[in-house]
Amino acid sequence: MSDSTLPAAPAHPLRTAVSWLAWPGLLAICTAIMAYGFSIDMPALFFNIAYLILALCLYALEQVMPHERVWNENDGQTFANIAHTLTSKGVVQTFVVFAAVIGLTTYVTPLSEPSHGIWPRSWPLWSQVLLAVLAAEFGFYWAHRIAHEWPWLWRFHAVHHSVVRLWIVNTGRFHFIDSFKSILIGIAILFSLGAPMEVLVWLSAITAFIGMLTHCNVDMRFGPLSLVFNTPELHRWHHSRDLREGNKNYGENLVLWDQIFGTFYNTRERRPPADIGISEAMPAGFIQQLVWPFRPSRDKAN
Repeated sequence: MSDSTLPAAPAHPLRTAVSWLAWPGLLAICTAIMAYGFSIDMPALFFNIAYLILALCLYALEQVMPHERVWNENDGQTFANIAHTLTSKGVVQTFVVFAAVIGLTTYVTPLSEPSHGIWPRSWPLWSQVLLAVLAAEFGFYWAHRIAHEWPWLWRFHAVHHSVVRLWIVNTGRFHFIDSFKSILIGIAILFSLGAPMEVLVWLSAITAFIGMLTHCNVDMRFGPLSLVFNTPELHRWHHSRDLREGNKNYGENLVLWDQIFGTFYNTRERRPPADIGISEAMPAGFIQQLVWPFRPSRDKAN
């Protein structure tokens, strides 16, 4: 009997346990670290600690139990991935979106006033955070969906989809204009409702944690979690070259709005494709990728 006809060896019990526990366990650990940071009034420091722990754990798991072994091979995009992350998530989120929106909102009506907006500030903080995730997700969903459906926005979003492998380092690989649009739409909803800054910080932290978990190249199992959260198995379908699969699963943290608007996709019939990416040719350099969307217009819709 040839090796190709031999049945697959059963997974080691420890690996099976890790594959089920890794996603919810790591998210719970990061959330607990963040909660401790808030309790001692040092959320920024402990967010960075949690994010570093998450990155190290996922990187180790990517080496030991990858979902796709070919995705562990160097694609020459590590520098570009990091550079996009620093500009889109660092500069845009910290200095542009928050500064501009907070400044404008403060000018119109002070955020410190409990009467601002209709946000239920009397609720326990955990319930406010859950509400924030649900409310902002509506904006995140539509910001992501129009980036696929409007050709002039797709030019910027294509930078993210041009990757040929998913792993933790390309979590933040977004053109800064694409990132600006998505963050602005999601956060603006909460500002308009009058959500306090503490809730916004929690939303940003949860989004960052789930974002890295979503892009990791780790063999995980999810079961019913994929009916609620944007898990790696759902996001791998989203990166498919087949647009019947790729133009699905637009949720950032949750898949609630995908369920409601009919863009949820998952199948147990086969694995998500390992050959991912876009049909257009994306330049290899970071600066060239920043300039690419501004080239003379042509149909780049995905």
